[in-house]
Amino acid sequence: MFVKICGLKTAADVTCAVEAGADAVGFLLCESPRQVTRAEAARLAAGVPGEVLTVGVLKGVPVAEVRDAVAETGIRAVQLHGSGYSPADFAALRDLPVRLIRATSLREGAAPKVGEYGEDLLLLDSPDAGSGETWDWSAETPGGDWLLAGGLTPDNVADAVATVRPWGVDVSSGVESSRGVKDQTLIRAFLAAARSS
Repeated sequence: MFVKICGLKTAADVTCAVEAGADAVGFLLCESPRQVTRAEAARLAAGVPGEVLTVGVLKGVPVAEVRDAVAETGIRAVQLHGSGYSPADFAALRDLPVRLIRATSLREGAAPKVGEYGEDLLLLDSPDAGSGETWDWSAETPGGDWLLAGGLTPDNVADAVATVRPWGVDVSSGVESSRGVKDQTLIRAFLAAARSS
């Protein structure tokens, strides 16, 4: 089970996530209580071992700014969040030495397909990203390399994995003691629970 811990803001929390076995750590480069600057993301990402994916989360910024963010931070993956990005945007970033992640939510109609925008990974979140709210896990979901996000916690992630059978999971608010403040005990508990089923 691939596990991404997102919205990290301190070196201690990044170290905790890595030592607890996270496959990816995420840094929010967009407006959020969890936002970090590009310089902060670069410092945090610099200490992460090569086998752990460092992800920069961006929302509502043009492709040129995404390219600048990659150059300035040294992140190894870009997560483009929301419906404002098109297949052309992903194509315009394909030459970068990073993995591309498309983050969206389930809307009416068929489930999105992994790779249909040219992304390497697909992340399905709740309609209100970052809210800590779950979504209907009985809905049709894609196959392939996709991450389940939205309202996951150490208490419900094992059930979510058993129900939905995603390739991976992503958490941010579910491992916080207060909005934007990570709890290292919860980070460790989440990783253990995610891999328990």
